[in-house]
Amino acid sequence: MMPHDGAAPWTTGERVSVVVTGAIFCAVLMMLSRPKAVAERDGLTVINITVKRRLAWPQVVRVNLRPGDAWVHLDLADGTTLAVMGIQPGIARQQALRDARRLRDLVCELGEAPGGETPGPH
Repeated sequence: MMPHDGAAPWTTGERVSVVVTGAIFCAVLMMLSRPKAVAERDGLTVINITVKRRLAWPQVVRVNLRPGDAWVHLDLADGTTLAVMGIQPGIARQQALRDARRLRDLVCELGEAPGGETPGPH
């Protein structure tokens, strides 16, 4: 598809540039398609654009999806917050709300806070 003869043939540098640009474009699209949350009986795996984190259920204290949030946030037992970019209300609001509720239910069911208390939904 890249002209190699005629009035204006493409140089090797131009050809390499097109291939490299295409590869970068594909890599960015692959990174943007990564975010998800995988809930299993023994814990939760959160995969964001460049970070993958495995959490045991007791580590998750609260699931938050407030109006205006770009995605779900998890409050963790160590006092930090973790974004769950795989649940985004901007893309599919009703589906994101259902997924956030399911995740809250799992935290309540499977997560047990220290001292035997089960965290409630917030």
